[in-house]
Amino acid sequence: MRAEKKPCRRIQVSGMSVRRRLCSNSDEVKMTGKSSGRIRLGAIGENLACEALRRRGYEIAQRNWRCRHGEIDIVARDGECWVFIEVKTRRGRAAGLPEEGLTPAKAERLAQLAEMYMAEHEIADANWRIDLVAVEMDGRGRVRRLNVIHAVGAD
Repeated sequence: MRAEKKPCRRIQVSGMSVRRRLCSNSDEVKMTGKSSGRIRLGAIGENLACEALRRRGYEIAQRNWRCRHGEIDIVARDGECWVFIEVKTRRGRAAGLPEEGLTPAKAERLAQLAEMYMAEHEIADANWRIDLVAVEMDGRGRVRRLNVIHAVGAD
């Protein structure tokens, strides 16, 4: 059974209840608990990333694609190339730069998820890459910096 067929579901994230409406625009998230601000910040970052990517000519194919092994924040097309995008959003620099949140292990897992997505959608022979969108916001919620980094982990 695919999650897209259910109108709503309740999931547990870091000890808090999240009710997410699964629709074409999965921005509607109701949250409770102490981590809700962090999740809300992530959703804001993903929205900003989609806007920036569209302005750069990307076609957004899917947001928040999930399988039992993990999630891809944004799946898009950049011309003939499929792009699997991780979005990292930070408010301030206490936890470091957003780019520092994408570890080599996370990049490897994203590559595996990208291959699973491509197999599921029967596009396994297509060109693809992993991009990172780093969003840094100030204490008032204004975008300080948004950076699109192409071909993360490429040699």
